[in-house]
Parts: sequence; structure tokens; C-alpha cells
Amino acid sequence: MPARLKGVIVKELIEYIARSLVDDPTQVDVQQERVGGKIRLELSVAKEDMGRVIGKSGWVANAMRVLLRVAAAREGKQASLDVLEPR
Repeated sequence: MPARLKGVIVKELIEYIARSLVDDPTQVDVQQERVGGKIRLELSVAKEDMGRVIGKSGWVANAMRVLLRVAAAREGKQASLDVLEPR
């Protein structure tokens, strides 16, 4: 994979999943921060959609984290996902 694409795939993956889950996809925002070989993503959605993204007992958010870690590992990176509370 070309160097210019490193890190982009994991961000797009989380954006795609989140937009597929919520009622208002325009409110989905994923911020990415890279520190060395690690990628940290912060996901924020509309207040009304938080339950859909987190899921019962956090199952949906945890599933997104697993997929994120797998996608990042394919790029030789480590990744984490934080779901931020709406302001």
C-alpha cells in the first residue's frame, strides 16, 4: 500500500460504519491523530444517535474497535477508537 494512503483506510472504515448506523449521517465526525505507529480516532455523532453507535452494553462500539484494530494491523499500525459524548 502506498505511504500516502497509510491511516486513511481505518478512518474511512469508521466513518462508513458510523454513517450506516445513524439517522443523521451528516453529524458523523471522525478526527484522526497519529503518534508514531499508533492511530487514535475520535468519533462523534448527534446526541440522538449515540445509542446506535454504542449499542447495548457497548457491543457495537466494541465491534467497531475490533474491525479498526484488524484494519490497522494490516497496515502495520495500532489503532484505538474513542466515542465522544455530544456537546
